[in-house]
Amino acid sequence: MAAHKSTRSSKRRTRRLQHFPEVKGKIVELVEVDLSAQAITILFSDKTQLSFDVDSRHYIFPELSDYKTGDWKGIKRWPSISSKLSMVKWP
Repeated sequence: MAAHKSTRSSKRRTRRLQHFPEVKGKIVELVEVDLSAQAITILFSDKTQLSFDVDSRHYIFPELSDYKTGDWKGIKRWPSISSKLSMVKWP
């Protein structure tokens, strides 16, 4: 049986991290996940909060491949296609 090719692109992606130095040292009191509001909130003991509004985004990586010999061989890749975010962007 032929091996199946991964459905993800083999392009190397750079890791992007976002840091929030203003919350360093704060004591977490509660973490809430609100599925109806699509938000994650971290409440701190000093009555401040860090919240994340979550919106899904879809990425499609089109690729044409040949698998006649049982080995996947890439023929053509197109640029990725991504859906637009539905949330309002804050400045």
